[in-house]
Amino acid sequence: MTPHNASDDNRWSDLDRPPLNVASLRRGLVREGGLWSEVEVVRRTGSTNSDLVARAAAGRAGEGAVLVAEEQTAGRGRLDRQWTAPPRSGLFFSVLLKPAEVPVARWGWLPLLTGVAVATGLSRAAGVDTALKWPNDLLVTVGGEERKTGGILAERAGDDGVVIGVGINVSLRAQELPVPQAGSLALAGAVGTDRDPLLRGVLRSLEDWYGRWRSAGGDPAVSGLQETYAAGCATLGRTVRAELPGDRSVVGEAIAVDGDGRLVIATEAGVREPVGAGDIVHLRPA
Repeated sequence: MTPHNASDDNRWSDLDRPPLNVASLRRGLVREGGLWSEVEVVRRTGSTNSDLVARAAAGRAGEGAVLVAEEQTAGRGRLDRQWTAPPRSGLFFSVLLKPAEVPVARWGWLPLLTGVAVATGLSRAAGVDTALKWPNDLLVTVGGEERKTGGILAERAGDDGVVIGVGINVSLRAQELPVPQAGSLALAGAVGTDRDPLLRGVLRSLEDWYGRWRSAGGDPAVSGLQETYAAGCATLGRTVRAELPGDRSVVGEAIAVDGDGRLVIATEAGVREPVGAGDIVHLRPA
């Protein structure tokens, strides 16, 4: 993990991608009585999630710690898929949350909550409509096509914490896309790609949603989370294929997200099958 160094020789090597201003981020986010307790920006690391999980285990990070990397060399998505992008082309960060008031059985809502918060924050700060693909992909529209521009990964950190990692492609250009199905805020027509206000907007939105959810004891209905997630979920109303553990798959219409955050699929056989984990493939437009 390389500390952020303002005198780093190559920090302006791409003038469209200036480094984050950590002093400004701290002034805007860390406040008395607020959720965010510390904000650190490192120039380069393998995975902010791995780093923050390790810090939490060592007692060196408390709730509300935010770790941001200008570049991740071993970023991970779901199922340990690699996530790489050019330096300063996106937002790659992890936060440590400790929802002591919420029963552990409801902690599975945290990645979905983060999706709602990120989508809300980006729509305000970037002027881009962001949809959610269950359970934790962020979609934007590029040239009339849905493209993945971000993802969310939650990991337990000890008995009392969860580290949530977020990766968002911000200024990625067409020739830099890792796969054709990828996108970025810039390619989706964002009004701005300055990462400082984008990160502040996303983290403020996350603080707001986390506070609501925690105040409701994690109840997704009372907090409004379940309804808001469903309203922004591009998976609902579509024919999908769920690729499940054990080489099993289910095909049907995604009809709901239940109280446990599972995707409910109605199959042609008339069965309503809740899916708690798995890869979802959108088979046709909504």
